[in-house]
Amino acid sequence: MSEDQPTPRPPVPSPAALAKRVAPRPAAPPAAVPEHSESARFGRADEEGHVFVTVGDEEREVGSYPGATPDEALQYFARKYDELAASAALLEARLANPDVSAKEVADGLGTLKEHVEQANVVGDLPALHATVERVEAGLEAKRSAESEQRRAARAEAATRREAIVAEAETIAAQPPGSTQWKQSGERMRALLEEWKGHQRSDVKLDKPTETALWQRFSHARNAFDKARRAWFAELETTRADAKSTKESLVAEAESMSTSTDWGPTARAYKQLMDRWRQAGRASRSDDDALWERFRAAQDAFFTAKDAASAAEDEEFRGNLAVKEELLVEAEALLPVTDLEAAKASLRGIQDRWEAAGKVPRADIERVEKRMRRVETAVREADDQRWKATNPELSARARSMAEQLEAAVAKAEADVATAEASGDERKAAAARERLASQQQWLDQARAGLDEFGG
Repeated sequence: MSEDQPTPRPPVPSPAALAKRVAPRPAAPPAAVPEHSESARFGRADEEGHVFVTVGDEEREVGSYPGATPDEALQYFARKYDELAASAALLEARLANPDVSAKEVADGLGTLKEHVEQANVVGDLPALHATVERVEAGLEAKRSAESEQRRAARAEAATRREAIVAEAETIAAQPPGSTQWKQSGERMRALLEEWKGHQRSDVKLDKPTETALWQRFSHARNAFDKARRAWFAELETTRADAKSTKESLVAEAESMSTSTDWGPTARAYKQLMDRWRQAGRASRSDDDALWERFRAAQDAFFTAKDAASAAEDEEFRGNLAVKEELLVEAEALLPVTDLEAAKASLRGIQDRWEAAGKVPRADIERVEKRMRRVETAVREADDQRWKATNPELSARARSMAEQLEAAVAKAEADVATAEASGDERKAAAARERLASQQQWLDQARAGLDEFGG
């Protein structure tokens, strides 16, 4: 057996063998090769065993098979073509499979092309080359699709990483005074674990993008940690200052707890309370203990003050009865009909009111309000009488009334003149002026009546 030379070329690999070289995955065993191949119609063999293949209008020798019949030699080279064509068809099928990568197809295509170039076979060689060309073209499309898929996957992965970074930056940018440090710290740690999870299982990012995102993430975490340390360091200092200030306030409160200077001491306690609120917070345990002492001192003072006030109230109940009788007497002056008599009576009531002394605190506002109402009514009656008898105001009112009377008389004359001349337009205007002047005169006379003019 020979193919132009006594020693034949290496045999063309079977489709199963080629599939193994294309991918490591196991392939189904090839179907049994039939004894007769239809590919033999593309060639011939002579009586000496030389085999030829026809390509277009040309014929060339592909080898020889000594010791065999012409048909056996021809079938041998035709079956070699069938195996090669089956390998090409298998590779084209794998090209269409989305689970097969472009790299696997490229590896298989390289092996296939190597054997096609070396092949001395009988069959439809243009069809075989067309299959190879289709695989080459499809491979480029597959590479482009995979490249776009990788780009889209990297973009999605970058978006997921960006979300982690953005949340970390938001946490780091919180104002220290409103940051929930425990919850925010736990969230920062969870974000770091998410980042590590993406590194392990997500699509790999290109190095510049991953480096830039990691630097932002790392910066946010470092800024948060730095702010937290600074916050708690300042908090310790602030709490120490607050504790010292509140200890001083407690000492002041305790020193005043036995005072009987009720009014000034009560005001002093109010000022202490304002300073307490402004002092800030110590640690919870210190703050609670100091507040208990402060409140105990304050309660001791105000309990004693309330007891003293209760005793005073009991003492002043008799005064209240006297003032309530005086109120009945004062309220009987209303409404004021005789101003001088009302003023004289009220002065006497006021003198007795002052002599009666204090009343219980709960009744002070009530009785004072009733007395002020009577005093206000008498004072307003006095003011009204003064206004009515004021010579200056009375003279002004009389002068105004006289001026308006003259104006009304003139307006009446203007009306009469216009009507006599038959000028209705002037007559209407004169009547309008007369009406206005008459209205003002009526108002002036009413005011003059108040002064008794």
